[in-house]
Amino acid sequence: MSVKITRNAAKVIKKELDKEENKGLVLKVFITHAHGDHAHYGLDLVKPSDNDNIVSTDKEIDVIVDPNESLLEGVKIDYLYLPEEGFIITNPSKGNHGDH
Repeated sequence: MSVKITRNAAKVIKKELDKEENKGLVLKVFITHAHGDHAHYGLDLVKPSDNDNIVSTDKEIDVIVDPNESLLEGVKIDYLYLPEEGFIITNPSKGNHGDH
């Protein structure tokens, strides 16, 4: 499994992970809704369990992903400031370039 995190997203995620109340938590990306050949994704900070599949990224952020969900392979986490500030999660490797 591979997960790509952009520089903007990494900056925001690291800031959250550095907060005292988030110590020991790991970023998790998951599917909120799947239909047809694409999915909608969500993010959360969770306490990892022994059964979690943890993927390391080039931004030094570990991410929990479900290895049984093929639509998570190659997911990209970005953070945009315009037109609306927030995370955008897509999967270009599966032809998913954004929500519709």
